[in-house]
Amino acid sequence: MKMEEKLLLKLEEKGSTGSVDDDGATAITAALVFSIFTAVCGSFVLGYTCGYTSPAQSGIIADLGLSIADYSLFGSILTVGGLLGSLVCGTLTDYIGRRGTMGLSSVLLLIGWLAIAFSQNAWSLDLGRIIMGFAGGVYSYVIPVYIAEITPKNLRGGAVLLHQLMVSCGIAFAYIVGLMTNWHVLALIGALPCLVQLIGSFLIPESPRWLVKVGDDKSYEAALRSLRGQNIDISYEAAEIKEYTKSVAKISKHNLHEVLHTKYAYALTVSLGLMALAGIGGATGILFYATTIFESAGFSGTIGTVAMALTQLPPIILGVFLMDHFGRRPILLCSAVGMCMACFSVALSFLMKEHGWMKDYSPYLALIGILISAATFPVGLGGIPSLIMSEAHFSFSQASMFSLCYSSQY
Repeated sequence: MKMEEKLLLKLEEKGSTGSVDDDGATAITAALVFSIFTAVCGSFVLGYTCGYTSPAQSGIIADLGLSIADYSLFGSILTVGGLLGSLVCGTLTDYIGRRGTMGLSSVLLLIGWLAIAFSQNAWSLDLGRIIMGFAGGVYSYVIPVYIAEITPKNLRGGAVLLHQLMVSCGIAFAYIVGLMTNWHVLALIGALPCLVQLIGSFLIPESPRWLVKVGDDKSYEAALRSLRGQNIDISYEAAEIKEYTKSVAKISKHNLHEVLHTKYAYALTVSLGLMALAGIGGATGILFYATTIFESAGFSGTIGTVAMALTQLPPIILGVFLMDHFGRRPILLCSAVGMCMACFSVALSFLMKEHGWMKDYSPYLALIGILISAATFPVGLGGIPSLIMSEAHFSFSQASMFSLCYSSQY
């Protein structure tokens, strides 16, 4: 029996696959909670970034004299930056660490928000937006990975889903606050969580798995002990992390060419397909321009935006608790069906409006479609593909796989 299998068997005999206290309960320490909080500050600002363009559209166009095409470029260029960030996220995270990558991303987001907040023309808006997109592409990878690596196994599923929950909270917050303030202040508010995470990145421990990977044997046990508590026996988990990391390092040299090997074709197709489906399913367009869609359909942009913001939170909160009970695939399928219904409903609404059919009811059809999208996307297509990737244990480089999959999403 391999050393790794022996370690796992001992952990099972102890009553858990994670760190346990004397009563057999998983230790949730203040350091663990603070570390997760610091990480999901980035998730919040990622959602806030996506939701910013909808409430800010009318103000930016009026103040800077932009055309619809100019503003469309401003909104969509975020995905260009995200594509660039997703291509380097794995390498960057492995090179400077999870904590360092989050700190660097928060600095880039701060620069981006300040560039937008004090913009006087279109080019500075676009520059700030593409910088934020790059940081967002990195965030989408490093935050779930960091949370998964520091959290005990029996809490990992719900903890990773906190990333998507906070993304949804950021979107909702941007929508609601955007109704009460101008686009300059809205951008400055977005910089605050970045500052919180930047400060927090100096205080939280680095991922023990990354420390083992770079050969820092002393620091990884200290980091693990700070996350699990001083009175917790971490010997089994520490040894398991070390043995697993070493065994993975011996398998391959972790390059992108190995990811494209024939024997990984099925796994790669599923992973790329899930990420691509999340990107092309229509949710991004609805998210970026929700207010305009409501107004174009003949419905109140204010009421629609608030309704959309409030609708998306309960399902994702429920999903955090039900994910491990029902499984990933049923929820993912329900989400895909919901997005199909949502896009069809919105398209039908505008078709009816164009032909003058049932004018009194077509705006409500658009509202229903957008609310279905808000309720079904975050809990399924918005979060599960990333969760599946974080749980996958392939013999090729996870960094390369994540980079390829996230670039497909953008």
